[in-house]
Amino acid sequence: MPEGRIDSLDGLREHVQWAIELEHATLPPYLCALYSLDPERNPDAVEVVGSVFAEEMLHLALAANLLNAVGGRPRLDTPEMLPPHPRRLPHGDLELSLLPFGPEALEMFLRLERPAPPGAPPEADGYETIGQFYAAIEQGLRLLCDRLGEEAVFSGDPARQITDVHFRHTAGRLIAVDGLKPALAALEEIVEQGEGTARSEVWDGDQDEVAHYYRFQELKIGRRYRRGDTPRSGPTGEVLRVDPAGVLPMPRDPRPAAPGTDVREAQEEFDHTYCAILHLLEQAFNGSPKLLAVATGTMYALKAQALALMRMPGGGPTFTYVSPERRRWSTGDRQRIVVLPGGPYVVYGGIPLRRKRKIVSAENNALTWKTGEPLETEDIYALCRCGHSGDKPFCDGTHAVIGFDGTETAGERPYRELRHVHDGVGISAQRVGELCVHAAFCIGRTRPIAAMLADTGDSDVRSDVMGRIDHCPSGSYSYALERGGDTIEADLPRAVSVLEEENGLASALWVTGGVPVERSDGRPLETRNRMTLCRCGHSGNKPLCDGTHREIGFHEESR
Repeated sequence: MPEGRIDSLDGLREHVQWAIELEHATLPPYLCALYSLDPERNPDAVEVVGSVFAEEMLHLALAANLLNAVGGRPRLDTPEMLPPHPRRLPHGDLELSLLPFGPEALEMFLRLERPAPPGAPPEADGYETIGQFYAAIEQGLRLLCDRLGEEAVFSGDPARQITDVHFRHTAGRLIAVDGLKPALAALEEIVEQGEGTARSEVWDGDQDEVAHYYRFQELKIGRRYRRGDTPRSGPTGEVLRVDPAGVLPMPRDPRPAAPGTDVREAQEEFDHTYCAILHLLEQAFNGSPKLLAVATGTMYALKAQALALMRMPGGGPTFTYVSPERRRWSTGDRQRIVVLPGGPYVVYGGIPLRRKRKIVSAENNALTWKTGEPLETEDIYALCRCGHSGDKPFCDGTHAVIGFDGTETAGERPYRELRHVHDGVGISAQRVGELCVHAAFCIGRTRPIAAMLADTGDSDVRSDVMGRIDHCPSGSYSYALERGGDTIEADLPRAVSVLEEENGLASALWVTGGVPVERSDGRPLETRNRMTLCRCGHSGNKPLCDGTHREIGFHEESR
């Protein structure tokens, strides 16, 4: 048996994890080149580098599908993913640097994507070309299926497969892997998109795109490939121009700037965002596939941060790993809700999600809430905050496309400092107007709570007031039995409820049971038994709801 051949399931899983690391290693160099290009002055180069980057993201998902299929667990949120640049391609010899677009970057990309020579052997480690590395994985798959049987090799959970349902793209075939045939098709997709069909044509496997290596040849030579062109002939099609002046400057392999400087602050902001993407990708590949849309959407924020950095003298992204304990929002598995900057709410810890519909009287007075069936979720899921998702209440990444402004403006003073207290008989009502979402339980059929307090010597009136306050979803109203006494709260479960009001009006997300909510900068909101989060995208008190959904007539249908 040739030395280094993959001949065990553990060895196969190890090498497919290396494939994930390999595909990820290409992303920072491609992103730096892409972000440095002025799209108006260099539209052709932007199209080429952008398309290659999108296909590398597809390759990452395909490698994750393959690892899940053979019973592995994809790992991305680790320090090993982001060693300092320059760095070696994982388990290979090619050196990768962070460079602005230009001749040096093009030469690096050509070395990275170059086809394997005819007859080149599979190489499981220390590979000369990426194609030879994937040939070794293919060889190992075939060997193990022959030896152990296909069912023993492909033992992973099918629910972990990423499909086109989770990843909207135009980058090629996203193949769910559940056996040898689709596994080989996934490997073929990766290699042919990079090297070309059978290593002898400039076209990829679908014959509709030039493979990565030849797209970079187009940029280097300044012409497009056309039908009939070959690797030997070179491109003979239309002229493709690159304007060197339309490239933002960036130092080679940027280093962290001096602490306290604007550049250092911008670099750290970028690093936090990039590590958030790694975290979301890892969760998406490990049982929460809907988070893939959130991860790709977060890349829009990353682009804005990179452009700001490159416009600073001497500035550039370092792609430095930020450990979870240092991040502005935590990444553990305890129950909580995290607000992503400009993005959705990420719900951790398997918190139940359900619908609740407001029941009103014939006179349209609020009476109670009716709990509906629970919604199916993963242990970690993302809820729309911009109001435009086509998969409400879940996030589908639309926030990034529409440029949603999720700036959080909610105050930080605690409830106790903001409340206004109104005493009755045997009850002391407390209210914070800033939290009101206008659910109207405090208005009542005849009189508002404020007017009823004078009659709370009547126990029926007092009981009615308590009941209405218990139904207030935001906790704007609360009560104690006497001024200064302990607040009495309804016994509410830890849950998130998607509220619907009268006439099908979509309302807030009702968070109950003292679930912690963290702002995008890591600071906690005051934990309360009840709170309501905006999901129409228009609250003036983000992330809290302020009732604006009623003013704009917000509904769940896609816009």
